[in-house]
Amino acid sequence: MLTSLPNLLTLSRIAAIPGLVALLFFDAPLYRWLACGLFVLAAVTDYFDGYFARTMGQISAFGRFLDPIADKLFVAAALLMLVHAERVSELSVLAVLVILCREILVSGLREFLAGTAASLPVTWLAKWKTGIQMVAIAVLIVGEAGNGVLNPLLPIVLPIQTIGEVLLWLAALLTLITGYDYLRAGIRHMQAEDARDSVARTAMKPAQSTPPAE
Repeated sequence: MLTSLPNLLTLSRIAAIPGLVALLFFDAPLYRWLACGLFVLAAVTDYFDGYFARTMGQISAFGRFLDPIADKLFVAAALLMLVHAERVSELSVLAVLVILCREILVSGLREFLAGTAASLPVTWLAKWKTGIQMVAIAVLIVGEAGNGVLNPLLPIVLPIQTIGEVLLWLAALLTLITGYDYLRAGIRHMQAEDARDSVARTAMKPAQSTPPAE
């Protein structure tokens, strides 16, 4: 199933990371737009790999394993490069930190639950968080270079950098909410597993024999 279309789309997001990083090293408007285009194109594959996997009946264990990893690697690379290129303010670096810490938390929970029958289904709020996060990153990649294209269409200069950072903070807020929900669900599964282990250990203990009556 490695060469199935959904898995190839997932792998393409990982393959796009070096190109995105290279483009973000340059600050010229052309490179900003190229980086934004590459980011948007790769982000769109996140929808289509799942869509094709469902419609073509090609859902696989490899795809379920690789898809969240590809998403996290791609988003983390973009956010770290935005911080490196100083395209987010010092305060908004905190929003980036919140998003990255949440991704590590959820990855750890999923890794733990992979050995159990439990799972962490993606909620609608988490999907909204992902959508807003992707838009925020795309806007921040373009930055003020976007006004060069929008100026002929709009009579005002838009604060594109500010818009991107507001969206980034909104994504960070949703990140905290969804991260708490995932953590709470994970703790419930852990407590249930500890309770089952305790019952199993108790059942395995040899029963104390009662001395015969004289």
